[in-house]
Amino acid sequence: MTIIHESDVEEVSHPGRFMKWLANEDSLQAKNLSVCVIRVLPGETVRPAHSHPNSEELIYIINGEGKVMIENEVGDVRSGSAILFEQGKIHMLKNTGDTEMKVICFFAPATNIDNYKTFDDITFPE
Repeated sequence: MTIIHESDVEEVSHPGRFMKWLANEDSLQAKNLSVCVIRVLPGETVRPAHSHPNSEELIYIINGEGKVMIENEVGDVRSGSAILFEQGKIHMLKNTGDTEMKVICFFAPATNIDNYKTFDDITFPE
């Protein structure tokens, strides 16, 4: 049986977020998908802007509110929102609320942060 609890996973700090990989080849030995949970503090933006050249990503906002940017289009998100980042689409997430945002991120096929394509010259539109 492959069960893991979030509290058993090491949290890693990346610009604008704290990340825990719940399912990947190392954790749960997942081969076809990967899943992480991120925390975004109030006022923070997940950066740099990035895409996933080999995967699509679906995020689900567990707690908090903010804005998401996909290919320079901006939309509002809040607890209960699900957002699809299509393969190769540049995106960012920003916490505009006054509480921590918690998000679960699903990737298929599996990926890891080394496979992100980053765009340092793109900032979140104001």
